[in-house]
Formats: sequence, C-alpha cells, structure tokens
Amino acid sequence: MHPKTTRFPEWIRQAWPSGAAHEEVKSLLGGLDLHTVCQSAQCPNQGECWGRRTATFMVLGNVCTRHCSFCGVRGGKPLPVDEAEPEKVAEAVARLGVRHTVITSVTRDDLPDGGAAHIARTIRAVKGRSPGVTIEALVQDFGGNPEFVGLVTAAAPEVFSHNIETVSRLHPAMRDRRFSYAGSLGVLRIARNQMDEGFVKSSFMLGCGESAEEVRGTLEDLLDTGCDAVAMGQYLRPGRVNGPVAEFVPPEKFAEYEALAYDLGFTFAVAGPLVRSSYRSEELLEKVRPRAGARKKTS
Repeated sequence: MHPKTTRFPEWIRQAWPSGAAHEEVKSLLGGLDLHTVCQSAQCPNQGECWGRRTATFMVLGNVCTRHCSFCGVRGGKPLPVDEAEPEKVAEAVARLGVRHTVITSVTRDDLPDGGAAHIARTIRAVKGRSPGVTIEALVQDFGGNPEFVGLVTAAAPEVFSHNIETVSRLHPAMRDRRFSYAGSLGVLRIARNQMDEGFVKSSFMLGCGESAEEVRGTLEDLLDTGCDAVAMGQYLRPGRVNGPVAEFVPPEKFAEYEALAYDLGFTFAVAGPLVRSSYRSEELLEKVRPRAGARKKTS
C-alpha cells in the first residue's frame, strides 16, 4: 500500500446523523433486535439513508468469521443464528413502508451452508409480508459453492450482489485469504447463470493504491462474468486496526470511472467518494428495468 493518508478532504465530510426519521429507524431496529451494515460497518451514508427511512439489514448476527483488513465489522466467534430473524426483517420492512430494501450478512464459515438458506428465508419472508417490495441480496462468497449460491438466487431477489472489493493485485493484502479475486468472479458468474430474471451487481473500493489500468481491468473482469451493474466508492479506514487509505480519489476521477464503466458496457454504474455497495440500490432497478432485455447466460 502507499503511505497512509489521514486527513479527510472536504468532499468526504458528512453531516452527523440526526433528525426525526433517523431516530425512528434507530428505534425500530433496536426494538426488533436487528443489525444493519449501516452501523456495523460505520457507513458514512447512514444519516442520509436513515433520513429516507431506508437501511441495509445485516442478518446472521454482527460478528464475522473472516478478518478482512478493510472491514469495520467485528470478527470472531458468532452467536447462534436467530431463527426468528427473517420475520423480524419482514416486520421492519413493512413498518418502514419502503419499496426496495437491501439484505446482507456477515460471513458465516461456521454454518454448513454459510447461512444461504437463512438469507433465502429472509428474502421470502419480506416478499410474503410486503408484496411488491424489491430486494437486493448482497451476499458473501459461500466458498464458491454453486448449491449455496443457488439457495439465494432461487429466492428470486431482483438483484444478486457480491463485492469483488478491490483489484486483483491488492486482494491478498486486503481480503481474508480464505477466498480470492478469481473466486469472487466465479460467484458472480454462477449467479448470472442461475438467474433468468434479475440483475447481478458488484462493487469495489478505490483509494487503496490501485492504478487506473487496474480499475479498467477489474471492470472488464466483472463484465466478463455477465455482471450488469457496478458501484465504486472511496475506501475509508474504519479504525486503527484497519489498513490505511492510500489516496483520496477526487470526485472528477470517480466521474471518469463511472463514464468508463458505461463505455465498457455496464447497464448501470455509480461511482463517487461516498458511494457504498448498497448506496442508491433502488436506482439500479428504476434505471435499468425499462431497457433491460432477456439475459444471455455466460459460459
């Protein structure tokens, strides 16, 4: 990595989360004993998203079995799975009254299926309680197991999302070594081949020491899997134990990368300093559904 960068430029700074809607969402989630990646990963967009009464639900607990250097989610030994969690998420979505939601999870290597069946149950519970609500399932790698990926795609989320996280060269330094860049590409390809309907999405961070050529190469690799959509945002160090920021990428460079993604052939792309994998997720469906045709499966 490059020498660490610690001072935040003006374009990174965000207002402290507050307001009636923010407090309402906080109270609702606390009352149902639910976790969100907004809190666990210290997302800088929490104030904006909660102010719009939206949240990214994180199921299977808030303790991850992986130890990725960039991530703010706590690692360690998770608690037993809350079997009532799918219905709790469904209750929260119904009470928030949203049209679209994102469901993600920590990685659970301790579970036989990585928690895939639990995620699928949650998707079905939300759709059963709130017909018409669309869902993005932002999932872990499941060790690249097609059967486990298939448990999630069979629940028919409108968007299947799995993050490539960073460019290939930086993967060994930033991600837990139990999975790889090539493995993540494989997960996206599996999902694309399993889904007749819906979209496949991935995200990765900038400002970690990657070059412009490596960003282009990552976009091309994602396209090759059949990935429809991509999100790119600035890596922000969650805490002292996490890896340093190599560079604060200026907004105009993010705009260039977003334009590049569209030029290469993505159906939907969003890039910006505060973009996160689930940020503006609902816009993907709003923008691509009218112009999306039949999906061609990849080989």
